[in-house]
Amino acid sequence: QVRLVESGGRLVQTGGSLRLSCVAFGRTLAGTSMGWFRQAPGKERSVVARIGPTGTTVYADFVKGRFAISRDTAKNTVYLQMNSLEPEDTAVYYCTVVGTNYWGQGTQVTVSS
Repeated sequence: QVRLVESGGRLVQTGGSLRLSCVAFGRTLAGTSMGWFRQAPGKERSVVARIGPTGTTVYADFVKGRFAISRDTAKNTVYLQMNSLEPEDTAVYYCTVVGTNYWGQGTQVTVSS
């Protein structure tokens, strides 16, 4: 069993930055692909970024170079650095082990205009 715990979400002004963290308990994240998703009110959950076992990254088009996903295998943690935040980035952000049903509880990011 894997437990994922996200943190780092909060209220921030337009143009601000946040770093989200996702710590895994119960198994190592080494060798896995990890993803960050987000869900805004009334919208479906959608992918933000993914990182493969060797560090290969893929981003959603709307990221536009503003976000960066990374991982620290020693800390069993995945990060999402978010810069130049916009009100449209307001959502609950979730991490997941790609291809599994392992999801965290989410962390709320709110960007004020």
